[in-house]
Amino acid sequence: MSNEGTSRVPYITAKEQLSDDWHDHYDRIAASRGHVRGPFSVLMNSPAVATEIADVGTYVRFEGTLPGTVRELAIITTARELDCAYEWAIHEPLARDEGVADDTIDIVATRESTAPLPAVDALVVRYGRALFRENEVPESLVRSARDRFGVEGVTELTVTFGYYSMLACVLNAFAVDPGESLEQW
Repeated sequence: MSNEGTSRVPYITAKEQLSDDWHDHYDRIAASRGHVRGPFSVLMNSPAVATEIADVGTYVRFEGTLPGTVRELAIITTARELDCAYEWAIHEPLARDEGVADDTIDIVATRESTAPLPAVDALVVRYGRALFRENEVPESLVRSARDRFGVEGVTELTVTFGYYSMLACVLNAFAVDPGESLEQW
């Protein structure tokens, strides 16, 4: 991928771009995801950081206990609340594939009221919106999420919002363009 003149930092998309000391880090990330792209192509400018972040992401996205619909709804809520075009472009179709309803996706996209949503969808979106808009989650909302998902589930839900907000910061700060990135893979 050429990033001449467009990227704020280099995109690392081949392990040959790194010193030999970091090839194993590149290989670990590529093995866990099938490639190195998007946030990881810029995070690889600090291979140790990229690897640690990838390890958390592997659990959150591929090994966690949350149902795929809940996980992907949390991710697109994060993408929308933080206006992360790359994250939205990748995860909106994944949310549909996991079974998130079109009406739910539309409400997230337009930031409309969660009132018409099914209870679980409304809970996830309201939880994320509170976290991002108010920098806290009201006790009643935490209790509702804990009652619905259990202690482990509400912990993973919160970490999902946190993990994808970190990626959104990376993607937004380094202006990773979803169109260009998606065309390359």
